[in-house]
Amino acid sequence: MAEFERSLIRERTQAGQMAARARGRLGGRPKSVNENRIASASTLYKDGKMSINQICETVKISRTTFYRDLKAKAA
Repeated sequence: MAEFERSLIRERTQAGQMAARARGRLGGRPKSVNENRIASASTLYKDGKMSINQICETVKISRTTFYRDLKAKAA
């Protein structure tokens, strides 16, 4: 009985997610950094006049985010 109830819940959840996607909703945590900040950071990095810490403080992103996006653009 419990397995049957679980399968019903799973089906309803999946149907709700599909309906939300059809309406344009994606779900998940929203991105905290937009493309403008990333582009600004990469431009400052290419100039070579500022340190990584200065770039991150100026653009208001973390070092981890900076390096993740830098790696993603290189790939």
